[in-house]
Amino acid sequence: MIRFGTDGWRAVIADTFTFANLRQVSQAVADYVNKAHTGSEPPQVIVGYDTRFLSDRFAMETARVLAGNDIVTWLTRTDTPTPAVSYNVKHLNANAGVVITASHNPPRYNGFKLKAAYGGSATAEQCQLVEEEMIEMERQARGPNIMDYQHALDAGLIRRFDPSWSYYQHLATLVDLDKVSEGELKIVVDAMWGAGRGAFPSILARTRSRITEIRGALNPGFGGIHPEPIMRHLNELVAAVQREQADVGLATDGDADRIGAIDAHGNFVDPHHVLALALRYLVEVKKQRGDVVKTISTTMMVDALANKHDLKLHVTPVGFNHIADLMMHGDVLIGGEESGGISMRGHIPEGDGILMGLLILEIMAHYRAPLHEIVADLQAHCGPAHYARIDVHLEHQRPKKLIVSLLEEHAPEALAGERIARIDKLDGIKFALSDGSWLLIRPSGTEPVLRIYAEARSPEMVKALLDAGSDMGRRVTE
Repeated sequence: MIRFGTDGWRAVIADTFTFANLRQVSQAVADYVNKAHTGSEPPQVIVGYDTRFLSDRFAMETARVLAGNDIVTWLTRTDTPTPAVSYNVKHLNANAGVVITASHNPPRYNGFKLKAAYGGSATAEQCQLVEEEMIEMERQARGPNIMDYQHALDAGLIRRFDPSWSYYQHLATLVDLDKVSEGELKIVVDAMWGAGRGAFPSILARTRSRITEIRGALNPGFGGIHPEPIMRHLNELVAAVQREQADVGLATDGDADRIGAIDAHGNFVDPHHVLALALRYLVEVKKQRGDVVKTISTTMMVDALANKHDLKLHVTPVGFNHIADLMMHGDVLIGGEESGGISMRGHIPEGDGILMGLLILEIMAHYRAPLHEIVADLQAHCGPAHYARIDVHLEHQRPKKLIVSLLEEHAPEALAGERIARIDKLDGIKFALSDGSWLLIRPSGTEPVLRIYAEARSPEMVKALLDAGSDMGRRVTE
């Protein structure tokens, strides 16, 4: 049975992610869309794809199935960032969106992201309805309806289009490109072989920015790396920043909904700092106010800023879908998670690496200071804060609730010499320490893995917390 996770369905190409399974999923989406649609005009769905092996063909096949069910399908002309597809779902008043992408997963994976009419990931309830349609298809032994591609084009049921222009125009309403231009920054952008390729050069073409793009060619194998903008995958960006003597390096993941940055000294600026820098700038410079949302695994620097400016802070379980729900139903200024998905007021409720990369440039241009100095100033006022995460693989899978219960039952009074001030079980188990440090242990619900996160005032303290978390996790799962 094909199951949807928090952001769609992902699987290994030619193993479970096959054309046959893709057609079944596409038919289930078509059935769901047609049943939910109440207008007199035919429903519409936006379909985009990334640079992975066969993504363009998978997208075309999805469009053929949707067209075979009398759904007008807007199919992108080329690989496209997920945020651009999602924005166009809302911009064109479509009923739903589909992006063929496995985001930051290894090259052997592909995926099927389902987008709702509001321009963000479909809710768990919507995904469940699609799964129920698949079950009903299997019960009826019914296959997908498929229309010939050329016939669908001629009938206007498949319409090829470029989603970039409207998306870029929208970004220009959120970021001050004139200010970015005044900064005359020297920028290296790293598309990591993904769908973000060409985005920054196109958006900044009329500014006085000097841009070099690396890993922007079409390479379905991603050069053998995971297209995830974390330090261990960004050595080429570090080298390019130093070679070009650039002011900053910006990296987006495989479908460009996540961001990572490199300063002029070659230091990695992680999403924790990007989120905190963005919040500080929006409040202190742009004089904006609103609620702030972060996941439980995200930096305490956000807490410090929210407290300083008397902003309401919401803490959610891990997953941008939780942030999106609050963005749609409240006055949220900015929301983000430690993995790099960040969005802000006025935008779609979805992480956008391109938007946040542009905002980093605006921040640098405003302060007229190197990124490492801006980060140091943030640390001086809201830190010090150091962060790391490890995954501990277990021999056997055990229920998530049981592991959390055992960890709470055997919790020590102190960790790494600091008293445990509070225990939070919002998502996994989080130990908040008396000095502001914290340790989070999140058992995976699908594989025998413990995800262990820590933040503290020194790298040594972070290591001590991760070691303690690893020992605790292994003891209660043996």
